[in-house]
Amino acid sequence: MSDIHSILSDARLVESGIAERRHYDGGQTIIEKGSEERGVYLIERGCVRVLERIELEDRRHIQPGICDLGEQEVFGELSLFDDGPRLATVVSVEPCDLLVYQAEALADYLDHHPEFGYVVLKELFNILTCRLRQTDRRLGSLFAWGLKAHGIDRHL
Repeated sequence: MSDIHSILSDARLVESGIAERRHYDGGQTIIEKGSEERGVYLIERGCVRVLERIELEDRRHIQPGICDLGEQEVFGELSLFDDGPRLATVVSVEPCDLLVYQAEALADYLDHHPEFGYVVLKELFNILTCRLRQTDRRLGSLFAWGLKAHGIDRHL
């Protein structure tokens, strides 16, 4: 677990209006895939699920859970680095209390407080690196499963 919770829980961020506390009941959508909203979220209490919408061959859709995130974890952090649309939907699995940071205001704050900004960005890069490694492992497993499911592995 990273120290991102203790770092982003700094009272100055709430006092300055960069962050606000929000409550979500279980089953509520927090982020909708494709939205332009640019917040970074820190889970103070509860659990959320990251979902991906996948279209099957016959135009049906499924929305599998990619991962669950719990207390002291962060999500939506890519909005600090990219202003593109959201890549996934995030829903509350149970009642959640979140600290929500406006990405542009947080980025501006980090620019003006480089000693704090360095620590935050280092922690976020650590989180992103772990998630990328996990994604690589899952993709490899999924690729191997696909080869076996279609009998292709026998020809390799």
